[in-house]
Amino acid sequence: MLYGIVAATSSFLLAALLTGLLRAPALRLALVDRRRRRPVPLLGGAAVVLVTGLAGWAGNWTGVVPLGPAVGRLLVAATAVGALGLAADVWRLRRRWVVAGTALAAACVVPYGVTGPVAGGLAVVWVALVAVAFQGLDHADGVAGTVGVVTAFGVAACAAAEVMDSLAVLLSALAAALTGFLLHNWHPARIALGACGSLFTGFLLAGAAVFTRAGHDPGTGAGVLFALTAVAGADAVLVLLSRRVAGRPLLRGGPDHLAHRLRRLGLTPQGAVVLLGAASFCGVLVGVLVHAGWVGRVAVLWVAGGAVVVVAALSRVRVYGAAGRPRAVSRESSGATGGPVTASSGGTIFPVRQARRMEKVQVSAPLRVRNG
Repeated sequence: MLYGIVAATSSFLLAALLTGLLRAPALRLALVDRRRRRPVPLLGGAAVVLVTGLAGWAGNWTGVVPLGPAVGRLLVAATAVGALGLAADVWRLRRRWVVAGTALAAACVVPYGVTGPVAGGLAVVWVALVAVAFQGLDHADGVAGTVGVVTAFGVAACAAAEVMDSLAVLLSALAAALTGFLLHNWHPARIALGACGSLFTGFLLAGAAVFTRAGHDPGTGAGVLFALTAVAGADAVLVLLSRRVAGRPLLRGGPDHLAHRLRRLGLTPQGAVVLLGAASFCGVLVGVLVHAGWVGRVAVLWVAGGAVVVVAALSRVRVYGAAGRPRAVSRESSGATGGPVTASSGGTIFPVRQARRMEKVQVSAPLRVRNG
């Protein structure tokens, strides 16, 4: 317990310090993302990965909180996924390679002996999808960090209920590191997670959630996993559905995420983050209560219903603009510069001859102003 407090406090301070130090190198290396016409460095995730790994391995090396083989493999695989994300930030790797590498890392850590081969295979797919969904959350200031902090505390509570002390301490360190990172990522953000930090966070949270539910009822476990990551899942489903309906490539980025649509409805950037954080807290709370057996698994249906309503409602918010139909060129008569001419409704443009010289209106008789 004492080491968990020390690890969380140290992770918060180190992440806040290291994130600030990595901003200048990211700018010099041009590792930036453009948000609303301003460059945002992408090395904030490296600070989260380094600090979380340091907290976990320090407890293992000192023997205070040994990680154990399973949690140790999970941390190594999450770090490898973070390194893959860093490579994607630097060299702009294709999305399919990132997804394939993440799925391969997930296949190396899922406890097949407890879950079984079928459930284990589904868990691999789910872990990879959650990691990619968290990468999608890093599109706006503060969103990925806030949702990650709330989810980390929730999964840590599930791990504590299963007496997985090492996993609970590791997730507490992750939550603290993300909180320190948020000091620099709150709007207007001075640095972002990038694929490095977002993939690492999503992978570690999803893998830890699978560990906590291994050996329990598969149906209830699927509901708990969904509730813990409801916001990330809803964002991914909303983006894929809207792009599919609009005929856009599924992997092409655009202002079509949850935060973008909330901004369209008039919320401030901070307000959108707070609302998404509150929604994440509600889903995580339900997941923790169902995992602990304090409420029935039917409570997960409320989270699913709320996610469906949100996706259906926000999908009606227009984010792509005009459909790209050709517009008739409208030209109005003007002066000496050969200005626009008027287009007819049939699309044919009729030129109007213009005088080359502007005629000046002159008054032939003097004006007389009469007073009184």
